[in-house]
Amino acid sequence: MTVSLPLVFVLGAVTWFAIKFLGVRVWVVVVIALFGFWLSHTVLAPVIESGTRSGVDVVNR
Repeated sequence: MTVSLPLVFVLGAVTWFAIKFLGVRVWVVVVIALFGFWLSHTVLAPVIESGTRSGVDVVNR
């Protein structure tokens, strides 16, 4: 059986786990999310997207 989960759902679950059980503060999560948002508007965005897709392809094989 194949289960398909969006990457955003998986990252959200990891974030919730980090806040709940690892004691990561919410403001740290917000800063990291903002950094990712601003990073997506740079020339590195295509490289990051390509690397993410390649990593997901490796996991799905």
